[in-house]
Amino acid sequence: EFMQASWDVEEVQAKGIQHLASFVKDKSAFPYLLTCTEVITLAMKVHTDSLDIQVEGCTLLLEILSQALEQGVVMALDESVASLLLHTVRRHSENEEFLSMLCTLLMMVSASEVAAENLRKVGIIPDLLSILRRFLHNDKICSSCCAVLWSLAVSEENADQAVLESALPVTCAVLQEHLQNGVVAESACSALWALALQGCLTGSDYEPTAALLLDAVRMNPERAVLVKNGCLALASLVRLSETAALAILLDSKGSGTELLKDEYHLHSDEPGVAEALCLLMNEMVQYEEVMLNMRSQKMEKLLSEIKLQFPFS
Repeated sequence: EFMQASWDVEEVQAKGIQHLASFVKDKSAFPYLLTCTEVITLAMKVHTDSLDIQVEGCTLLLEILSQALEQGVVMALDESVASLLLHTVRRHSENEEFLSMLCTLLMMVSASEVAAENLRKVGIIPDLLSILRRFLHNDKICSSCCAVLWSLAVSEENADQAVLESALPVTCAVLQEHLQNGVVAESACSALWALALQGCLTGSDYEPTAALLLDAVRMNPERAVLVKNGCLALASLVRLSETAALAILLDSKGSGTELLKDEYHLHSDEPGVAEALCLLMNEMVQYEEVMLNMRSQKMEKLLSEIKLQFPFS
């Protein structure tokens, strides 16, 4: 009420946000803090020029959303909040430190399908791509933005094809830049999977993108989620073109089929990885030349192993 009575007074909003933030550590206050997100975002909306209010409001929203995710509470922020976040991104597009926090907030918000749809509606994807181009060196920004891209692109409805197609070179650049950073590479592989699902690649993209995904898996063999998402992205590419399948077989850095075998043996207790590998192999055997090559590589033996390991799946 104190904040609502004086929207235009910056000091009142700052003090109000600070006071609300003092309750964050008290778990019993969480249900009440959930009801304050509107007040916090409105304070940010009225005072977009105040970096202090933006930073403190963003920090508090991050805290509330983190607790919400921990407790399995999905916060579907509405279109006006999505619009505010986009405005804030544009207003402070040069402030790397603040953007890093803001992109983390966007990643958490986009976990909700409703919020992701609202972010897509307000047209945030070109801004995300612009941030990625500008801050390609920043692993935290790259990881968050790719996660948001995945959330926005993975739903087939209302996808803006031209905008998504422009995301492909940027996402590949992120993966190339951060191949050895497992967290970023995992996020970028997810985004590439979503873009492949949406058919955002053309003839000249298949081979280099497949090679890049294989590199990501090769560099981060221990990360089960990255391996799974990398295989799902490769399966989507192979479904679109035999070129991608041949790129896996004839990868210049070593046999892709041997890599797949190694990854299965490394993650043989992970049904998600096994399923993604089977999906990829199923797409590959649709091409006769590829199938014959896989036979010569004794891939049937691997399939038999998977069948024994997961007899009820």
